[in-house]
Amino acid sequence: MAPSPSPLADAQRPKYIYKSSTYTCTMWLCLLVSLFLSNLVASQSIIKTLPGFAGELPFKLETGYIGVGEMDEVQLFYYFIESERSPKDDPLMLWLTGGPGCSGFSALVYEIGPLSFNYANSSGNKPRFLLNPYSWTKVANIIFLDAPVGTGFSYANNSEGYNTGDTLSAAQTNQFLRKWLMTHSTFLSNPLYVSGDSYTGIVLPIIVQEIWKGNEIGLQPLMNLKGYVLGNPFTDVKYDLNSRIKFAHRTALISDELYKSTKTNCKGEYMRPDPSNAACIDDLQRVTECISKVQQPNILEPKCSTLSPKPTKLWGSSSLSESYIDILTSKPQAPGPWCRNYNYLFCYIWANDKTVQNALHVREGTITDWERCNKSLTYAHDFITSIEYQINLTKKDLRALVYSGDHDLVIPYVGTQEWIYSLGLVVEDSWRPWFVDGQVAGFVTIYSEKKYSLTFATVKGGGHTAPEYKPKETLAMMERWFAYYLI
Repeated sequence: MAPSPSPLADAQRPKYIYKSSTYTCTMWLCLLVSLFLSNLVASQSIIKTLPGFAGELPFKLETGYIGVGEMDEVQLFYYFIESERSPKDDPLMLWLTGGPGCSGFSALVYEIGPLSFNYANSSGNKPRFLLNPYSWTKVANIIFLDAPVGTGFSYANNSEGYNTGDTLSAAQTNQFLRKWLMTHSTFLSNPLYVSGDSYTGIVLPIIVQEIWKGNEIGLQPLMNLKGYVLGNPFTDVKYDLNSRIKFAHRTALISDELYKSTKTNCKGEYMRPDPSNAACIDDLQRVTECISKVQQPNILEPKCSTLSPKPTKLWGSSSLSESYIDILTSKPQAPGPWCRNYNYLFCYIWANDKTVQNALHVREGTITDWERCNKSLTYAHDFITSIEYQINLTKKDLRALVYSGDHDLVIPYVGTQEWIYSLGLVVEDSWRPWFVDGQVAGFVTIYSEKKYSLTFATVKGGGHTAPEYKPKETLAMMERWFAYYLI
């Protein structure tokens, strides 16, 4: 089902009144806004210390809730960290973690935030933190959002509020950002970048389009939208998931003969093959045998065993959600030989501690068990592609950065390249290496279309997602891109 380029349905929009493209409000609405804003102020807390970190935090951390939906029935939880360089000048990033259903805290401690777990000195139920020298908060103000509802510490006031999906989540995230800026007006002039990774490649372009349209009709507050950032993004089923076969061949996980046979017999359709095509099914079974023991988020690292192992499935037989969620979010089994997923045990222990939740000012009784990635969401996958939205954005005065870890088999870079080609952009700077400390850190291509530009960068040795594996290189990438330097 292709996405409609039209605005979100009226029933899913925040209710505002417009007159001659100028924002106005009735006395009743103004009263509601006033009451709402006073409630928002009470829900924001500055966090100076955290369990597991010695002393005061050397950066400004704020947590809080913002209500979205018709009657604020959905309460979205966020972590906001000011830039450690120049909060008033540096960009403002809204960060959405993938899944859907993965908490912003996961990105904060495992990817781009200023804290990481001290694995060597953490034991039992007392995880400890280290400072991350390669945090993106060195160069940006970042809102880490628990979205959609049911993610992290976000919750709904009623059972109906937990029903969500691509369209509704995009509308609520847009509403969240506008309300957040109402109470953080000092950041209204900062360049705004909507950012995220993995599954957010579906919802993020929708959010960006809605922000742009809101600005066009004068919806307040006007946002200083400059662009968006997508990391290892799931964007289109055909391009992204079918490209796993091509990537497996390029990285010597399957032979030339098997690749050619599979390509011929399956006619390029690997995720949803014709079950009556015996030759294709046989080839896919052989592909499964070759890669089933490979760690898909990074093919060079050890594969984890999990607490709830699932039987091996045929390559193309898993559901759409299983294709990109299960291999990332299964809780690891420990102890055992080191595997990166074992690191995730620390966040479960830490975030479920009542002392921690009190320190973060989590509302008591709103969640039972915190999950890094909640796979039990009542979530409607409205779209299997966001390419039409991507095409719409190429007509705007925007900048885009799309990056991929080049050892990611979950969303291979080759599929990302293919959907970027489909946008019909002009190549301004063809494939070339980019460097950190004199070493090749990846390869970059820059595209344009009038006022629009898109930078595509691979991160050498990176997995799903790249900052977790290559923090130094990805910080350098972001700092240069924000400053309009060539990567």
